[in-house]
Amino acid sequence: MSTAFLEHVNVTVTDPKATAQLLCDLFGWRIRWQGDAISGGYSVHVGNDDSYVAVYSQGGTMDAPDRYRTPGALNHIGVVVEDIDATETKVREAGFTPFNHADYEPGRRFYFDGPDMIEIEVVSYA
Repeated sequence: MSTAFLEHVNVTVTDPKATAQLLCDLFGWRIRWQGDAISGGYSVHVGNDDSYVAVYSQGGTMDAPDRYRTPGALNHIGVVVEDIDATETKVREAGFTPFNHADYEPGRRFYFDGPDMIEIEVVSYA
């Protein structure tokens, strides 16, 4: 049995505070830490006691790569929720469009492109 687990993912965004707030609103997470970061940037760590997403920026605008064709690019972030229907409602209310809905063994899922076109997969095993 492995004792390793995923602690965090770090992604570059244009507005870390806004992205962190959205993730809090959608998934009931909290801001664990925020402040100055590497290379003159700013980072917000948002999640729960066990894991988090670090959203980071050096400011300014960025050109997004084609994530599924660029080696090393982030394809998506997967988030497990208890109530997928309620979460989808929150996603829509936040102005995002869910797509690629699927029921599969052992759960259900959908995706949406969040801030800076970061794809988020929402999955429920309930």
